[in-house]
Amino acid sequence: MRRLLTGATAVALGVTGTLVMASSGNATSDQEVRYVVAYAEGSSAADARAAVKAAGGEIVSENSAIGVATVAADEGFAEAANASSALVGAARDRAVGATTPEAASKARKQEVSKVETEFRSGKGNAPKTPKPKGSSEPLSGLQWDMEQIDAGAANKTERGKGVRVGIMDTGVDGSHPDIAPNFDAELSRNFTTDIPVDANGATVDGPCADEPDASCEDGNDVDENGHGTHVASTIASPVNGVGITGVAPEADIVNLRVGQDSGYFFLQPSLDALTYAGRNGIDVVNMSYYIDPWLFNCTSHPADSPEDQAEQATIITAMQRGLDYARARGVTLVAAAGNQAIDYTKPQTDASSPDFASEPGEAAYVRDMLDPESCVSMPTEGDGVIAVSATGPSERKSYYSSYGDGFIDVAAPGGDAYDSADGTRDYTANILAAYPYDLAVSEGAIDPATGEVKVPWAVADCSSGECSYYQYLQGTSMASPHAAGVAALIVGEYGHRDRSGKALSPKKVEKILLKSATDKACPVPADFTYVRHLPNGTTATSTHTCEGGEAPNGFYGSGIVNAKAAVGR
Repeated sequence: MRRLLTGATAVALGVTGTLVMASSGNATSDQEVRYVVAYAEGSSAADARAAVKAAGGEIVSENSAIGVATVAADEGFAEAANASSALVGAARDRAVGATTPEAASKARKQEVSKVETEFRSGKGNAPKTPKPKGSSEPLSGLQWDMEQIDAGAANKTERGKGVRVGIMDTGVDGSHPDIAPNFDAELSRNFTTDIPVDANGATVDGPCADEPDASCEDGNDVDENGHGTHVASTIASPVNGVGITGVAPEADIVNLRVGQDSGYFFLQPSLDALTYAGRNGIDVVNMSYYIDPWLFNCTSHPADSPEDQAEQATIITAMQRGLDYARARGVTLVAAAGNQAIDYTKPQTDASSPDFASEPGEAAYVRDMLDPESCVSMPTEGDGVIAVSATGPSERKSYYSSYGDGFIDVAAPGGDAYDSADGTRDYTANILAAYPYDLAVSEGAIDPATGEVKVPWAVADCSSGECSYYQYLQGTSMASPHAAGVAALIVGEYGHRDRSGKALSPKKVEKILLKSATDKACPVPADFTYVRHLPNGTTATSTHTCEGGEAPNGFYGSGIVNAKAAVGR
């Protein structure tokens, strides 16, 4: 992790740790503008609420545990709020679209990141399933990732029983045969509301008619994106004679949904999930995302307007408060390093932010030479967060994985479709994990009439009499859950029993995770060139420089996580 220099980690607000919901009234237009407001350190809740009201806002909900409120307001609110000494600032949250009972169906904009699915282009053959090695699971022979981290050896004695892992993602398909046995429906929550369109009228999540009350709120066991289900499966798919096995196959899966169907992740749901995790005995959370709309949050970049600078400062402050709250209550925080293939410790150009239109006409613009000391990506660069880079089957850092000496804490398998002998695409070099049935049908991956797999990047297991489906994905999003799974094993092995099952301080978990990782030195030479022969006949090359030499270093941090060593086997 890279330490933040914001001075925003300590909060003394003099308010109780409750989440208070308030009526927002009737919307007066098709789009209601909302903001997330952070109360200034040292201000009383009463003063902050008064400041919100004076700025023209109405509090919709308040997370007083970390001094944050969601506010409905008209244009001009942000400028007034940013000028108040009782408030840190205001960050545009999202536009909540009006829904109508007449809406016929959801037209979902399924968006997994380009890196995670780019290998799907072109033709190919379905992978053959090798015989499992020392496991009863039918598809374990396709799980090179579990071999790389010695998960099987660790699972002989430790499987994470009594450990709760929160999946802060796009949701979890709680009905999937390789998820259901470990899925905790009672504790699972959905902190998001579907967004039909953005402020420019572009489709985001689509209409909300399939919910009975057209409320735009999905259930707590739904994943219409697939990302969260894949993550959950990697962490804790059970040993049940079906499909695959996860790193911690007896850990409890708790869906803490913070991501939209479309793949956006906004500030308020993440804050609510972190405080919920801290209050409900969650031991580990996985965060394979960054907070939209800014890839990097800068507090003083000259290309940003004063309003945008205040918004980014609010995101940094509020998110760090949420992270601190959870970690202080026993939650180990694990996050993906990012798929930008950049060194986070060096100046960068961000041309992707803001990536969501919260107001008409808003679009991304170029910000050159971002200062790595004043621009941070949240939650990955938050204090107390374990940042994870990705490896391929050969243990090389994956071509897409971001890196940086002092930024990366550990590495873990995330897949690399071009980590092959000749640099051509290989589906099986990615990570195989659970795939929601309805999503697979909608994406054309399986034939709903026959159950037959129609694409080479998906796999079915029907050996138990009921078919379950799996897909190959790659990304640091896939690496992070391997580290989260090992963290769960550490809690299970060394934790003490409490009312929620097992517990162990995040500081101890992190120490064991990093110390037990397998050392991996920088490549020689340190300037490593990736050569990818793409399906369209072209060749792509890129060179990344690993700093630090022996572990720790910029590619692997303290090394590649090792489950066997982590539990002392």
